[in-house]
Amino acid sequence: MGIATDIILIIVTAFFCGLLLQKLGQPLLLGYILAGIILGPYTGGLTISGIREIELLAEIGVALLLFALGLEFSFKKLRAVKWIALFGTPLQMLLTIGLGFGVGQFFGLDWKSSLWLGALTSLSSTMVTLKSLMAQGWMGTLSSKVMIAMLIVQDLAVIPLMIILPQLNNPVIDLSTLGFAVLKATVFIITMVLLGTRIIPKFISYIAKLGSRELFLLAITAVGLGVGYLTHLVGLSFAFGAFVAGMVLSESDYGHQALSDIIPLRDLFGLLFFSSVGMLFNPKFLLSHIQEVILLLLVVCIGKGIIFSLISHIFKYRNVIPLALGLGLFQVGEFSFVLARLGVSTGSINNELYSLILTVAILSMAITPFISSQTARLYALKKRWFKHEQLETSNLSPKEYANHIVIAGGGRVGSQIAQILQRFNMQVIIIELNHRRFEQAKKEGLPVIYGDASQDIVLEAAKIQKANLLILTMSDLVAIKAIIAQAKNLNPKIKIISRAAGPDYLEVLKNLGVLEVVLPEFEASLEITRQALLNLNIPPTEIQRQIENTRQELYASLFNSNKNYRLLSQLRGVEQHFDLQWIRLSPESPITNKSIAEGEIRKNTGASIVAVIRKGEIFPNPQPNFILKPEDIVGIIGDEKSRESFCIWATTPKN
Repeated sequence: MGIATDIILIIVTAFFCGLLLQKLGQPLLLGYILAGIILGPYTGGLTISGIREIELLAEIGVALLLFALGLEFSFKKLRAVKWIALFGTPLQMLLTIGLGFGVGQFFGLDWKSSLWLGALTSLSSTMVTLKSLMAQGWMGTLSSKVMIAMLIVQDLAVIPLMIILPQLNNPVIDLSTLGFAVLKATVFIITMVLLGTRIIPKFISYIAKLGSRELFLLAITAVGLGVGYLTHLVGLSFAFGAFVAGMVLSESDYGHQALSDIIPLRDLFGLLFFSSVGMLFNPKFLLSHIQEVILLLLVVCIGKGIIFSLISHIFKYRNVIPLALGLGLFQVGEFSFVLARLGVSTGSINNELYSLILTVAILSMAITPFISSQTARLYALKKRWFKHEQLETSNLSPKEYANHIVIAGGGRVGSQIAQILQRFNMQVIIIELNHRRFEQAKKEGLPVIYGDASQDIVLEAAKIQKANLLILTMSDLVAIKAIIAQAKNLNPKIKIISRAAGPDYLEVLKNLGVLEVVLPEFEASLEITRQALLNLNIPPTEIQRQIENTRQELYASLFNSNKNYRLLSQLRGVEQHFDLQWIRLSPESPITNKSIAEGEIRKNTGASIVAVIRKGEIFPNPQPNFILKPEDIVGIIGDEKSRESFCIWATTPKN
């Protein structure tokens, strides 16, 4: 069967290798590379016969990889951390290229090969980093935002590197030669922007309106590979054209659909690419060049990690971010394989240098998940050793904080809670680890501390020892446990309200001493159910009864420890279906120290008193002889005019 047999062997072997690596907590692409090593010519046993044909198919994988990158590209992702992304990343790459160049000279390489070595080691792995961030629960933090933004700029830098580096192979190279190559790329991009943004989206829109999913997939694949072929004809990189096509298509209304459809095809051909990379890996080379491999691995990982940390310091990122960047982005990336393959095919680098880079890249990727997972532990040690490090704070009152509320998490939920609490003149302090949310809270004028709420130094800055209440807005149980442990250690009497990801966590949180738990998805489902039943003409009282029963069944364990929860749920049920308004009676109110009958409330205002809250106790449906007292909170129902009349009358001081 020839090439068909080879593809079958690669896919089957890659599946089992990917499954094994996934179980070991490693990225799938290492499994694909392992499959290539197993089926390659250097390991014996079952060997692919048509390696050259697989390599040709792998070029499609590279094009589709860059096409998908173009579809995903968005300047919006860079906006929040634009300075370190747009200026810090090029600086990092230049410093790493310089480091790699020095290592190449130490190894006795010529200047061109040394420059290639530096360029290849300057790129980090997007795939490995994303998997590590997701596995460790760091997605959404400022550290992850900075990492992803810098990785995007690195991936974009592959394009000019693919244009410029092969030109170094020209024996008569000068600035005009490089300038012409860059000019061709610039003219092509401008042409694509001016013409492509008008033609391609209209073409894709026409295909989408035909309603055929298969035809749509063929159309976007034809656009990506077709534009890539055009760039190849004018002397530019095939993959470069595919990237530009993806970037143009990403601005259309069908960019997200195109990306979702192309991903399976990209992953399949990407499998062939990474497998073909593995086929060039020679275990004998590793054994015979073990010293060079270990030396380059140490220099690149340590040197690159230090460079990333320094860059983050230069751009004034503090706390855990320099450590997270250094331990998360030190590896050699998958686009280095793309660049290295180009170097081999153009005769710019020899197979020995390619094997050295390939070996170091694979080893650096393999150790990344373990190294990056030590970030939190090392950061905790740093905090113990350097407790004098100043925390970034904003809008904190110079007044003494006491009996205040600490909110861990200043996103939309935390900010909304803080704003409402401030309306009651309560002191609030937010702790937020996401720098974008920290900046947003600053703009909203909320008291906020930038830091990790599980660290005692951060909690101490929030005056947790004197706080009355701690509110946790995150859903990550690991983070919640760590924060509660530190908070209870500093203030054993503090009351805690927490969000939970699901009902399974209720018992766990209760055992941790949490006073109240909120399940956002559960509450949303109850509200959607209520709205649905109302539209089905079910009596509102019956709807509310069933919903409250459902809520009480779920929160039963918490009801027993807090009587006020049932009271609040009852009040919420009344408010859902009546024009209910609560008013506090002042001592000067004309109806205080009188019975409801004596006040002639309904006769004078048209409103009716349906409930009274006195010192935390509720009196539903009070009788006419019920005496109203100062500071009572009365619940009235009626139309808007009646309730307004009652408010004016009840709050007018006695003559």
